[in-house]
Amino acid sequence: MKMIKELIHDYAFFRGLTPEYQELLAGCGSNVRFNPNEFIFREGQPADKFYLIRHGKVSIDVYMPQRGIVTIETIGEGEVLGWSWLFEPYQWHSDARALVLTRAVAFDGQCLRDKCDADVAFGYDIVKRFAQIIIHRLQATQLQNLDVYSLQKRGP
Repeated sequence: MKMIKELIHDYAFFRGLTPEYQELLAGCGSNVRFNPNEFIFREGQPADKFYLIRHGKVSIDVYMPQRGIVTIETIGEGEVLGWSWLFEPYQWHSDARALVLTRAVAFDGQCLRDKCDADVAFGYDIVKRFAQIIIHRLQATQLQNLDVYSLQKRGP
């Protein structure tokens, strides 16, 4: 089995991260697995990790009034799940559920926040990377909202 530092090196999200920063990141990681239909996290729960999906598929779901649970996005191998660990109040803003057997690297949020505080350049690099995820998820949510609005205008 590959060491976490080697895994970090293999994925696009971490491309360009210096070996020193890869080492800092790897020190906060551990391998995890989720069974089909197992929740990885639930909206409102404490956000204390983020995940690098190694194998499998995960749905990111939100509750929308008059529509129920809506899948905002489905992510898979090589993608990163979770950004709420980085910003107070450190609570999840959505649900995430494994659709199939999913293996991931879980990175401890407190460990990473401490390392970001200790090394501002590392912290800035991490925040820039996660800003891209936040933008992508915001755009996916906006598309879902437009779809809901379109359905409401058309009627039953």
